[in-house]
Amino acid sequence: MPPLSDHDVIPCPTCGARIRWTVTAAGKGLAVNADPDPAGNTAVYADVTGRLRSRGLTKERPTLEHAEWRAVPHIATCTAPRPRTGRSNGGAARQRAGVRPVRWQGWQR
Repeated sequence: MPPLSDHDVIPCPTCGARIRWTVTAAGKGLAVNADPDPAGNTAVYADVTGRLRSRGLTKERPTLEHAEWRAVPHIATCTAPRPRTGRSNGGAARQRAGVRPVRWQGWQR
């Protein structure tokens, strides 16, 4: 593998680590650690335009091809606390405070 240049390396906005942004086969952005890692599960390569592309190493394609190098997705190693996702009440159903009036109860606009 030829040495990688640092022209596309940026700091992670939350933890400050060096990352590179790639584009997956689905067209989504994926941040990977800037330095190659032999234990990585993502293959990264530069296409003909110079854009970094990435693909997951799978059972069907478990080895590197052509000018690919192994990388680790940055989300796996980011040291910043992750924001909580989903409901803040642990998934419990919302308690209803009252009953919505309906027309047959005499409610008018």
